[in-house]
Amino acid sequence: MTGAAVVQSTNVPSNAKFVRNVPAERKLAVRVSAEAPAAKGIETTGPNFTANKDIQAIMDILPHRYPFLLVDRVLEVEQGKYAVGYKCVTANDNFFPGHFPQRAIMPGVLQVEALAQLGGIVMIDPTDAAQQNNFFFGGVDNVRWRKPVVPGDVLMMRVDVTKFNKRFGICKMDAKAYVGEDLVCDGELTLVMGK
Repeated sequence: MTGAAVVQSTNVPSNAKFVRNVPAERKLAVRVSAEAPAAKGIETTGPNFTANKDIQAIMDILPHRYPFLLVDRVLEVEQGKYAVGYKCVTANDNFFPGHFPQRAIMPGVLQVEALAQLGGIVMIDPTDAAQQNNFFFGGVDNVRWRKPVVPGDVLMMRVDVTKFNKRFGICKMDAKAYVGEDLVCDGELTLVMGK
């Protein structure tokens, strides 16, 4: 550029350089180079945790399929003790057009179902083929919904076994679901192994 001059401004860092190639009355500066910080912002975070069980492993254990499979990944699991997993809630989930058209909210009963499915993964021994696809809801107690779950949320879930009577195939669990740090649903679940 002929007649271009490198200038410094007092409003920007001293290492930023500008080129001026316009009449003095317009005083337009164009940034041509600057040191950029390394990408360490919010774009590097998200629900992309390392899965203990991915969707294929979950489908090998649970009988549920689309549109009723409500666990996307299992992050931690200790058979007969606890599990942590999540469901990515999207606007494409098939229940949102009817619940509710003007304000999409994940139905509370489906939040409890998602917790129960995670509980089934804790309860079923993956090495015992007779147990596969063979558990049912036995009951729910003290369930509370505290905040709405909407499209774009990641429903993080944890179930902890409080009592497991293997002889009768009855398992009681403490279940909690979170969006971020907010508790959105909690309760006590009873699951029953089919015979």
